[in-house]
Amino acid sequence: MEYRFEVVSLLVSPRHAYFGRPKDGPADEVETTAPDRVDIVADKGIRGDRFFGIRAHTEASITFLALEAWQAAAGDVDPVVARRNVVVAGLELDPLRGREFEIDSGDGGIVFRGGRPAHPCSWMDSMAGEGVRKALIGRGGLRAQPLSSGVLRVGQAVIRCDVELDASRAADQVRRAQPL
Repeated sequence: MEYRFEVVSLLVSPRHAYFGRPKDGPADEVETTAPDRVDIVADKGIRGDRFFGIRAHTEASITFLALEAWQAAAGDVDPVVARRNVVVAGLELDPLRGREFEIDSGDGGIVFRGGRPAHPCSWMDSMAGEGVRKALIGRGGLRAQPLSSGVLRVGQAVIRCDVELDASRAADQVRRAQPL
């Protein structure tokens, strides 16, 4: 099956900004970029990102977030606060857990394997507003492993997968928020 959607934004950060206790505040001067394109390397992630090539994260080196889910939880707060690598619009993410899918944003397809949910952390209440963490439970995004290399760009894209997707459910909270 093939579906059209939009890659709204991309985020690359060489270091973590949220660690420790939220009351201590985020790390100072963490360079974060929102490029128009990123280089994805098979089994490593996004070149230049904090999860790139980290063995513990190879199966979850790229994080996706549906803009609709973020807006339902955080309103007008900029989704960059969530620090997910790929923010999409018009794409239901949950059915992709445990499945291979291909995304083509104009430079050829990149194959991913959907992994575990990207659960929100307690930092979301500090950074996006009280209650946002709870509102994101079950819709905080999807972690994925790139199985092939390529370029992902901001803009219109196509996803090919073997599961039915419904863009109208992109903001829905899933009942089974645990990995498959």
